[in-house]
Amino acid sequence: MKKTNALLLALLLCLPLYAAPDKFEPTRNLIRQQLTQDHVPSIAVAVAQHGRILWEEGFGWANREQRIPATEHTMYSLASISKPFTATGLMTLVAAGKIDLDRPINDYLGDAKLIARVGDAKDATVRRVANHTSGLPMHYHFFYPDEPWKKPSMDETILRYGNLIVAPGEKYEYSNLGFGIIDYVLQRTSGESYPDFMREAVFEPLGLTHTSVNVGPGLEKFQAQRYTDDGTPVSFYDFDHVGGSALFSSAHDLVRFGMFHLKDHLADQKQILSDAAIDEAHRATANVSPRGGYAIGWFTNDRPDGYHTVTHSGSMLGVATYLLLVPSEDIAVVVLSNCGHYARTEIYDEIMKALLPKWKKTDPETDEPITKFQPDATLLGAWKGSVHTYQSDLPLTLQIFDSGEVHAKLGDQLVSLVNDVSFKDGYLSGQMLGDLGTDDVNRHRPYQLLLSLKLRGSVLNGGVAALSSDREHDYYALTHWTELKKQ
Repeated sequence: MKKTNALLLALLLCLPLYAAPDKFEPTRNLIRQQLTQDHVPSIAVAVAQHGRILWEEGFGWANREQRIPATEHTMYSLASISKPFTATGLMTLVAAGKIDLDRPINDYLGDAKLIARVGDAKDATVRRVANHTSGLPMHYHFFYPDEPWKKPSMDETILRYGNLIVAPGEKYEYSNLGFGIIDYVLQRTSGESYPDFMREAVFEPLGLTHTSVNVGPGLEKFQAQRYTDDGTPVSFYDFDHVGGSALFSSAHDLVRFGMFHLKDHLADQKQILSDAAIDEAHRATANVSPRGGYAIGWFTNDRPDGYHTVTHSGSMLGVATYLLLVPSEDIAVVVLSNCGHYARTEIYDEIMKALLPKWKKTDPETDEPITKFQPDATLLGAWKGSVHTYQSDLPLTLQIFDSGEVHAKLGDQLVSLVNDVSFKDGYLSGQMLGDLGTDDVNRHRPYQLLLSLKLRGSVLNGGVAALSSDREHDYYALTHWTELKKQ
């Protein structure tokens, strides 16, 4: 009997060892499908759990023209995932006692200050700028090297667009300008340029060697070329909100950044923030949706499947990115691409299903059905006032008819029909044509005007935003303070 057991053991030891099926192979297949069927240039992913990277890989071409393959070390434009990085830099200065989150952000600015068109500017604290409830409006402003227009100083940007169009704390309104102002505060407080400060305070201590503001010197060969949806290379662009949009990082570095925020205490990372400071950065102080909130540079969500997530995504021309943290399971997931038209939600859902059987498919964002605008008596009639720009005040009249039709007259221009009108949560919204006449908006035509005006008794006030883009360029979304009184 003993001889039989010994022989059986010897035979087993001679058999080849087969690895268990790769839990991420379905995700690989999904990524390959998107590369071929949807003509996505490249996708890079990374997954970590319990302080260890489980998987990191690049697929496709970081640069099609130069035939450079994507890897886990390819540096992708992050777009708005820049915000958690900037927030991390902010929290290091908070920990050092140099910035108070609950002091007015104007205390940290120079001669150019935020102006409260509604409420009190003193209530626009650093925290409220960081959680998008300061009253700053929608804003983005892109600059391309082949154009004559140059990026203004942050003081000039604040003078032009630093208007609090709702009272601080009144409403969550995602604003890239807020994080542009925060990066300016970091510069003024630290005495260093924003790229230098971020490198010394965040990137180097965390061992992020392929992360930089824009593409740092010596890192050019790692950069993923951005592409339009039809595969056209996108020209390099800059912003007046660098701290909200301008960082580049690799899947490898970004998942390590996620591991730091999961409090994994990696041996080769300095603890630039205490665990308590990380918790504070992740504590939602603004309501975004019934289950979702915004903290200091991070979205939070209490999912229907019971998991609490801390996340940020990024989306702009040639960019679609996602960073997902599940603190209770000590999981970090990164999905990066150099094109905007791929299903990143499907990819991270596939990864999470492999790690957490209870994970449910993420519900896609859907637009609310458009219903015919039916104004009540409080809105009917004529509303007159002006749109304030940094160059002039333009008279604006809205005429709201009981049929739901709305006419607008801007300055001495022709009367314009306001389209897609709605009235929800006290805000009158719609789209119209018109010329604001400033140098900023006239740099590219055509553009549309979006109205978002809060009803406050006999006054409608808020913002009129000029938006312009084309197939190969995003140009701007520039919001202007507007107030109208019922006649």
